[in-house]
Amino acid sequence: MIITDTHTHLYSDAFDDDRKDMIQRALDAKVSRFFIPAIDSTHTEAMLQLEADYPDHIFLMMGLHPTSVKENFQDELQHVEEMLAKRKFYAVGEIGIDLYWDTSTLDIQKMAFKRQIQLAKQYKLPIVIHCREAFDEIFEVLETEKDDELFGIFHCFTGTLEQAHKAISFNMKLGIGGVATFKNGKIDQFLNQIDLKHIVLETDSPYLAPKPYRGKRNESSYIVNVLAKLSEIYGVSEEKIAEITTQNSKAIFSI
Repeated sequence: MIITDTHTHLYSDAFDDDRKDMIQRALDAKVSRFFIPAIDSTHTEAMLQLEADYPDHIFLMMGLHPTSVKENFQDELQHVEEMLAKRKFYAVGEIGIDLYWDTSTLDIQKMAFKRQIQLAKQYKLPIVIHCREAFDEIFEVLETEKDDELFGIFHCFTGTLEQAHKAISFNMKLGIGGVATFKNGKIDQFLNQIDLKHIVLETDSPYLAPKPYRGKRNESSYIVNVLAKLSEIYGVSEEKIAEITTQNSKAIFSI
């Protein structure tokens, strides 16, 4: 069984004390591919080092996270462009709109999101979307960019069944993580109405740890708890869930 974590911040300082052991726990749990989202230029060096340390397992993205879209966002986008031109990345992400922390930057968040979608198309890469309290705004931007070249993952999907279908209509897979295991997560109530061909697994570690670790630091090995929950929701074996979701991730990231 091969499990793929399509979204994990392994470079986070939350892992500074035990990163090597934490990654080994994931490898021991049969998680063999880790897709690493970018946040901003201050994390690029740590991401590249992670790839150098685990070249067979680490797959990097490049992008500007919406909560890092500040006054200097044009400089940050320049960094993204330069990095994409310089070497291979597997996606442009994580990008999108976040209205939980700051609504005052909505206009420039939209600009940064749209520009990075266009960069993804230029390099024929998927996008990985961060959406927090911004489904309507995200869909509005996606509508302006909708074509055969638009595809990717709606990371940490926490919307309704209707929003799930809407995301899928833009050629997006749904990134399913710890929220599926929460008592009040709600997506577990309708996920089995979504074909598994539209699903990929993720942890978003160190955030959003699944039960029974909710509220604690998340790590990639905990993806087995998400896998177990999806097995229960879909009524198929964990091996089947792992096989299908890994195949989906390979298709998205062109592995």
